[in-house]
Amino acid sequence: MLPRGGILSEREAGAKCADLCRKHGMSEGTFYNWKARFGGMTVSEAKRLKALEDENAKL
Repeated sequence: MLPRGGILSEREAGAKCADLCRKHGMSEGTFYNWKARFGGMTVSEAKRLKALEDENAKL
């Protein structure tokens, strides 16, 4: 599952993690996992990474 565009950028803009998680219906653990995995990436880069991982899983 890929992060919905904007959640990580909302956090970088100064929103509190607890407020974001409540707003988007997710746990803080999921948020921090996404941040560790996708932090610093654009949405298109994250989609490309997911596509490559899916392709590798098939091989």
